[in-house]
Amino acid sequence: MRNLTLALVLTSIAVLEGQSSLAPNLRANLERLFPTADSFSSKEGTPPHFKIYGSGEELIGYAFWTTELEPLERGYDGPIQMLVGIDLGGEITGIIVVRHHEPYGYFSVDTPEYSAQFVQKSVRDRFRVGADIDAVATATITMRSATRAVRNGARRMARRFLVPDRVK
Repeated sequence: MRNLTLALVLTSIAVLEGQSSLAPNLRANLERLFPTADSFSSKEGTPPHFKIYGSGEELIGYAFWTTELEPLERGYDGPIQMLVGIDLGGEITGIIVVRHHEPYGYFSVDTPEYSAQFVQKSVRDRFRVGADIDAVATATITMRSATRAVRNGARRMARRFLVPDRVK
């Protein structure tokens, strides 16, 4: 009986805290993508994603890692890991470049200008480097790969989880 009581107490604490399974830096990045969010799920499902909740546990969006979706896009020197947020209307709430090994440094996908162009971009947009995505560098392999990773991932998430009539 004592073991059962202890198990129930520990389970209750885990349920009440809810967010303890997210690393602090991941939670901070999710908060950057969804500033009005109240809570976030652990990574789940296929494709792997995080659910984002607003007040009253209302679902307001999804976030995903570009490196966890197939086909894996590769830049000049490997995958570019980005965390991408998408709201229920099919608009990107933001992207955060977390890790890459591109040789072009600060004037590539790391710049705030590169990430800012995706905010409020619809999954239905073209995502064409040099057209609706500015090429902030001549690193075209990097730019095109990163842009395809965001576009393809956002579209895959939209097809899987969003209601077509709501997508802008």
